[in-house]
Amino acid sequence: MVTNKYEVVMVFSLKDGEENVTALKEKFKKLIEENGTIESVEEWGKRRLAYPIDDQNDAFYVLTNFESETSFPAELDRVSKITDGVLRTMVIKK
Repeated sequence: MVTNKYEVVMVFSLKDGEENVTALKEKFKKLIEENGTIESVEEWGKRRLAYPIDDQNDAFYVLTNFESETSFPAELDRVSKITDGVLRTMVIKK
């Protein structure tokens, strides 16, 4: 089993309220824990976007460092792209 260290920055929409952001954070935290080990989670909070995305100027940012098998980041990216409320994600191998 080959594992690597990764970090993912997720940008959540604030359009549906703080409750939705909390639910999305928990959903992705659980998904990462099921497929790897979380090293740290940094909530950057509400920040202004560099440019509007879906007519939104603000979003909630979360940085998560984790270790997992090499196949999981692609699945994490796929799930985030089909989840409502996720504006952008970026997964990077450390």
